[in-house]
Amino acid sequence: MSDATTQTSDVTWQSMEISTYQDHVIKHVLGATVLGWVVVGDAMHVLLDVGLLWTIYVNGEMSLMAQHVAIQDLESDELDHAEVLLLTSDAQLLISEGREAAGLQRFSGAPVTCMIIMVEVYASDSQRRIVIAGETADIEVESSLAGTSFNIEARPHSR
Repeated sequence: MSDATTQTSDVTWQSMEISTYQDHVIKHVLGATVLGWVVVGDAMHVLLDVGLLWTIYVNGEMSLMAQHVAIQDLESDELDHAEVLLLTSDAQLLISEGREAAGLQRFSGAPVTCMIIMVEVYASDSQRRIVIAGETADIEVESSLAGTSFNIEARPHSR
């Protein structure tokens, strides 16, 4: 991760120091391709083509688990067993058919091909910005601790 400051619209982002665990998670996602994601509560769950679910929390913290185990762990008061079954079904569709899988009910398929080559984490007050840089496209995730929300933008690189 670089020591940098970036500007988007009216927000100035400062490179955020990451924990040893975040660094470990980031190293494991490098080389994987984003298939899709789903936002549940205060977390965005990113399905990777290697069968892992990368969870990015609204505060910028992260975790990484085998997709089947991670999805089963989502069952709670907020997400009942039927919803977990839908997530499991969507994940299987994405793994077998790729990001353009049809019939997804809970996951959103990635609108761009993003094989991860770098991840950068930024902060601005109570906001976080995670830039998932890919070979041919980037996915930018902005979150707010105040509203526990995510704004996700995917864009191909200019040619």
